Amino acid sequence: MAGTFTNLLYHLVFSTKNREPLIVPALRDELYPYIGGILHGEKGILLEVGGTPDHVHLVAKVRPDIAISDMLRLIKGNSSKWVNERTDQKERFEWQAGYGAFTASESQCGAVREYVRTQVRHHHKATFQEEFVAMLERHQISYDARYIWQ
Repeated sequence: MAGTFTNLLYHLVFSTKNREPLIVPALRDELYPYIGGILHGEKGILLEVGGTPDHVHLVAKVRPDIAISDMLRLIKGNSSKWVNERTDQKERFEWQAGYGAFTASESQCGAVREYVRTQVRHHHKATFQEEFVAMLERHQISYDARYIWQ
């Protein structure tokens, strides 16, 4: 085959440090596009972003020559630096060290995007911790409950 053809679609999830509710509406409205810009700068595409004051979900396409761990490091590092440099930021902003990265098929993209778009409504029924554990279990990812929230 003469070319390389990929469609690397990810559902990415990460929270603020200690799940502090730091993503207030005024910040959210600028943070989400900023994260999209980071992805765009790395030749990725942000398809959907949503979340609550303590965590973010992204649906993104990522190029094949960058490890997802490197992409998350860039997104989290650059966005937290940007937030902390804002003159209206009163307290230190940090993301939790870990993240969830789940692959999705193109046929499920619409459903994943809807799930991300409706995060606020979803969290009337489940906490972030309940949601994240359910995602790990649905994707058959082993975890140690003693360390998942550090």
